Amino acid sequence: MAVAYFHFYAELNDFLPRDKRQIKIIHKFSERASIKDTIESLGVPHPEVDCIKVNDNYVDFSYIVRDGDDINIYPISVSSLTTPTVSVRPQSLSTIRFVVDIHLGKLATSLRLLGFDTLYRNDYTDEELAEISHTQVRILLTRDKGLLMRSLVTYGYYVRSTNPQQQILEVLRRFDLFKLVSPFQRCLRCNGLLETIEKETIIDQLPESVQLQNHEFHHCQECKQIYWKGTHYERLQQFIDGVLESEKVSDRVLAVEPNK
Repeated sequence: MAVAYFHFYAELNDFLPRDKRQIKIIHKFSERASIKDTIESLGVPHPEVDCIKVNDNYVDFSYIVRDGDDINIYPISVSSLTTPTVSVRPQSLSTIRFVVDIHLGKLATSLRLLGFDTLYRNDYTDEELAEISHTQVRILLTRDKGLLMRSLVTYGYYVRSTNPQQQILEVLRRFDLFKLVSPFQRCLRCNGLLETIEKETIIDQLPESVQLQNHEFHHCQECKQIYWKGTHYERLQQFIDGVLESEKVSDRVLAVEPNK
């Protein structure tokens, strides 16, 4: 029976049993296996890994685990503390787009509100989600770590929080998206792009009170849903302001911490 020693850093411990977190795990094995398969057998999805160091050398996912190996696995959050000669992190995306699983419907709506191209349907199967992520080069957001372990998934992230308001902040921070926020560009219903439309062309579709009080309208180029600045707009704007203010608070905290 061969033995290898695994040490997972930072948030990768979220995927481990409580008695295996923040310690060196003794892994016994008898069959030949890649380090990718072994890491996932221990519970950590491969898209969450940034780099892997084996016996002081960085390796990729194809490395075959050997008896006596001392293995350190790092997430993207600690990339500033490592200088890998080999990284398993996929190439950075020039355009950020998402596909979201059934458990994250409110997160999908928030991402669309902030202007991010986000596919969501409550009837997507796991196979469809993995295929969409792969073929359309979209980041798969999920609360199902097994889904992230599918071989088709290259770009993915396990959303830790179960609170929708915290989820949007978590995703924006993880992918450094605050500067890319562009609200009210996408349809909250179907993800289509919005465009300005003259009131006269849709007036028969508007409640009388809206006809009298509003003069600026947009509609979705895909599903034709109509949007205007009513009470719903004020509520959504407050949500956006809260999200952006949260990032300002985080920046202030980070600016203070180095001087402590």
